[in-house]
Amino acid sequence: MTQTNSSSTRAPRYARVLSIAGSDSGGGAGIQADLKTFSALGCYGMTAITAITAQNTLGVRAIHGVPPEILQAQIDAVVEDIGVDAVKIGMLHAPEVVHVVADAIRRHRLPHVVLDPVMVATSGDRLTTGETVQALVGELFPLAELVTPNLDEAALLLGHPIEGTEALDDAARGLLALGARAALLKGGHLPGDDVVDVLAQAGGALTHLRSERIATHNGHGTGCTLSSAIAAHLALGLPLAQAVARARAYILGAIQAGAAVRTGHGHGPLNHGYAPVAQVVR
Repeated sequence: MTQTNSSSTRAPRYARVLSIAGSDSGGGAGIQADLKTFSALGCYGMTAITAITAQNTLGVRAIHGVPPEILQAQIDAVVEDIGVDAVKIGMLHAPEVVHVVADAIRRHRLPHVVLDPVMVATSGDRLTTGETVQALVGELFPLAELVTPNLDEAALLLGHPIEGTEALDDAARGLLALGARAALLKGGHLPGDDVVDVLAQAGGALTHLRSERIATHNGHGTGCTLSSAIAAHLALGLPLAQAVARARAYILGAIQAGAAVRTGHGHGPLNHGYAPVAQVVR
């Protein structure tokens, strides 16, 4: 099955981005952060919810997985009517959920897939099983244009810790060896005054993205927001390296703009709407 709304015979439309991810009732991460990001960057956001969570800035209280057939129905309904220009994938909690998403990408020929492999909580707790990780790597890595693990997630994928900035390059290449077409390894969990991320693309040189660390307690949802911003820029037509650079600039601005704001009693969210872009119609 191919997507409807062919670009060759259409009226003006929005840049359409689909988030396949879990819901964060606190609004700082998951599909809520994704939708805010899409809107802030001028895109039209849609969702297919994989799980419902009860959480706030202090932590997660409960998780309820959405049945795979309902997830499939959500994706099909959106794609067959509205169409999709890019996809962000977040939390996938079970192998059967991974299978549904991979099947949908193939059936609908979904473009510009950004996979944020949400596997480890900020506390360090694992959020998924080994079987699910194997399914992610085997089925979704080859289909994604980009994967965006943080250090803990990359360590889980590679089977060893990543210690120090000098280990980032080899780890990024290791993600490509697992089948990823491109990988953005986020180094924010390493200590130091600077944050270094590494973009690795198959057959290309490594790109190092460096920025000064911003002091804040409000870092909840940074991974969700970054991957969503990359997907939004891909939907707007930017090449991958430029989409990553633009998305990274957006998230740094959102962190800075929300650094001193108090939301809840724990780790608050970024300021997703600090510099909104008018919705793009093309």
